[in-house]
Amino acid sequence: MKKNITLTFADSKPHYEILDALRGVAALLVIWYHIYEGFSFAQITNGDGDGLITSINHGYLAVDFFFMLSGFVISYAYDDRWGKMTLGNFFRRRLIRLHPMLIMGAVIGALSFVIGGREMWDGNIVSYAWVGVALLLTCLFIPAIPGAPYDVRGNGEMFPLNGPSWSLFYEYIGNIVYGIFIRRLSTRWLTALCIALGIGMSSYALGNVSGYGSIGVGWTLDTVNVIGGLLRMLFPFTMGMVLARNFKPVKIKGAFWICSAVLVLLFTVPYIEGLEPVCMNSVYEMACVIIAFPTLVWIGASGSMDRGANGKICKFLGDISFPVYIVHYPVMYLFYSYLIENRLYTLEETWVWVAVVCIGSISLAYLCLKLYDIPVRRYLSLRFIKTSNKENIIK
Repeated sequence: MKKNITLTFADSKPHYEILDALRGVAALLVIWYHIYEGFSFAQITNGDGDGLITSINHGYLAVDFFFMLSGFVISYAYDDRWGKMTLGNFFRRRLIRLHPMLIMGAVIGALSFVIGGREMWDGNIVSYAWVGVALLLTCLFIPAIPGAPYDVRGNGEMFPLNGPSWSLFYEYIGNIVYGIFIRRLSTRWLTALCIALGIGMSSYALGNVSGYGSIGVGWTLDTVNVIGGLLRMLFPFTMGMVLARNFKPVKIKGAFWICSAVLVLLFTVPYIEGLEPVCMNSVYEMACVIIAFPTLVWIGASGSMDRGANGKICKFLGDISFPVYIVHYPVMYLFYSYLIENRLYTLEETWVWVAVVCIGSISLAYLCLKLYDIPVRRYLSLRFIKTSNKENIIK
């Protein structure tokens, strides 16, 4: 009998679909945050204002939420599979899940940079050769050293063709540490590690070690950012694992909408002034990571998704969550250049272009998902992952 082949990219366990959808909500909030970051960056560049972000002020906390979701989902999906799965098989699975879209983000980033005139932030023009080097290194996921010729935008980003890739750099580290070490810990020792990392991250944040007045660190290769980025990934990642190992669902209706509304509210709280005796803005942000985000993950994992309109919304948001996060910033680079050149700093002045950026980013992400990511992952999974028939074959 001829067999029909379908693929489940992670494993045969059912997905927490609401958590996938919340990842999509957070990714869309990142887009909105970056739009207002563009207004602020344009003001600073042109010397026309203080550069304060006036909406989605804490949008970068989406990264911390992503790390916690990753810890939860990876612990749930893989903790009980190690008797029948090798370390190499695990790493292949994670590479196949993440790397195709990372490469696509790099390619789109290179095209965006060329369309923008290959111009660094200081006005110098970069040669095509160095653009090619930057593209190759990004595809290999080798971060740029600030000031090196392949730091083609010249602002110190780990991955200058596609800035947000820095968070995936730490995600890869988290996956490596999980596969080699953390997964072996008992729940008690995992909890102890999580508490120690929480103390470390809190001390870093409240002491304002970075000087940023926030926990928005990790995007560049300097000592302060690398330490901050590691703490910023490891604490919520291990917190997500602790949640997964202790999870017991509670009955709750409207989990997706409740969690989505709370995320919007958390991200839109204004910046909190005050650096003495501790950084007050970081106090708020650590409260989000320690209290609010675990609560949202628990509620989201407890909720059930209907098969009507709400279910379709959740599925769409879950499907585009990673693609829209990884492909939207090359579009933002062009938007930022437009804002700077035309001295535009408000939504009222640019709402048409903002709509184009938002709709264009979502559409681009969806096309990349359907025409590239899913087919490539399907091919790679069938080619390189050894699984039982029960996992990926439906007769």
